[in-house]
Amino acid sequence: MEKKVNPAPLGLSGFALTTWLLSMHNAGLFGGNNVPLVLACAFAFGGTAQFVAGIVEAFVGNSFGFVAFCGYGAFWWSFGLLVEFFIKGVDGAFIGWYLLLWGVFTTFMWIGTWKKAKALMLVFTALVPTFYLLAFGALLGSSSLTSLGGYLGLLTAALAFYLAAAEVINEAWGRTVLPV
Repeated sequence: MEKKVNPAPLGLSGFALTTWLLSMHNAGLFGGNNVPLVLACAFAFGGTAQFVAGIVEAFVGNSFGFVAFCGYGAFWWSFGLLVEFFIKGVDGAFIGWYLLLWGVFTTFMWIGTWKKAKALMLVFTALVPTFYLLAFGALLGSSSLTSLGGYLGLLTAALAFYLAAAEVINEAWGRTVLPV
């Protein structure tokens, strides 16, 4: 039987790298002048690579991977488009609602991870409050909540990087080197 490619490490890496960059900004570690790099990554790696990984997940029969990677790929595209082209005049509270609804999406995806690898569940366990902190930071105009969301986003990204690395390394070695 022909071995099928595992698209998850690509999608997880696109998610992790882009989330890390945006989270450094959200945490207040870097200023707004660095956002163009986040946007470039959002379009190329966070958006496109994740979406491609999601399409491949559909072909290998993984509904969760399809919805997660295509969904978050679309998040990065929408985020990049919003910040680059459409942000002028958008109310901060409305951005809060945007993030809150992504939190709702992430919450039901998190419930789907309860029957998946523990490492994947941990990624979503960190991502759920990240979205809600960022949402309430925007809704309430609280830079403290946004900063806390940024730091939690860094944890989320680190967990996603770990899972991506584990899947690549474990496959390469033909055994579990990094547990998931």
